[in-house]
Amino acid sequence: MAIDASREVITLEAPATVRPEHRSLPYLRATSILALLVVWEIATWTRIVPPVFLPGPLTVARELGRMATTGELWHNLGLSLGRIVVGFVIGSAAGLLVGVLAGVSDSAEAIVDPLVAATYPIPKIALLPLLILWLGIGETSKVAVIAIGAFFPVAIGTMSAVREVDPLLVRAARSLGATPYHIVTKVRIPASLPVIFASLRLAAGMSLLLVVSAEMIAATAGIGYLILYAGDLLQTSRLLAGIAVLSILGLASTTGLQAMERRFLRGRHQG
Repeated sequence: MAIDASREVITLEAPATVRPEHRSLPYLRATSILALLVVWEIATWTRIVPPVFLPGPLTVARELGRMATTGELWHNLGLSLGRIVVGFVIGSAAGLLVGVLAGVSDSAEAIVDPLVAATYPIPKIALLPLLILWLGIGETSKVAVIAIGAFFPVAIGTMSAVREVDPLLVRAARSLGATPYHIVTKVRIPASLPVIFASLRLAAGMSLLLVVSAEMIAATAGIGYLILYAGDLLQTSRLLAGIAVLSILGLASTTGLQAMERRFLRGRHQG
């Protein structure tokens, strides 16, 4: 009965505002990227910026193709992706758990909030030397610094979103006989999904930043190491190829999380 009641409560929530789908939006997004590439290429043609400092996108694309053919791109990309995925999953899962607990429990919030406030401002990459001392210079220290960076935006966003759920929904669920467990899983968390997914996008971006920083400091392979090594040798096209890969990864992570969010929200309203 509690489950049925919680389902009824969800129907009491005001329907989410759905933005109208415009067929032109994908074209506008593609046009903005294309315009940037055109301006970039024109800047190299006209020698506004010397090619040694800023090769054109066609040159960078050819370098990417060469790196892909030789396998250099896939080797470094695979290492970086592995570190990102493991660190992001561990940090986000921990952030979700801590955020939900602190969001529903005043006692948990009293413990978690000051700890988060005290440790969040610390630059996460500054912890890498300490993590290397504790965990060694291998993969574990790199994954740990990524997990720490992903933890904070997810924990803070989830805690705030779960705590700020409309009290009327919670009281309605209780009046219909929903248990505390179902209030959390059927009311608080579903109502917090937009903020949670926004936090996950921030965590994904933070993971990209940290993997590059960690690979520049304590790695002999990976996209970050590739960028640093290319910069040392003034191989600008190779350097920009690495940056382009990071940009593509960031776009892919944002697009994937947005698609997951739409799917979750659509299933929630259909349910």
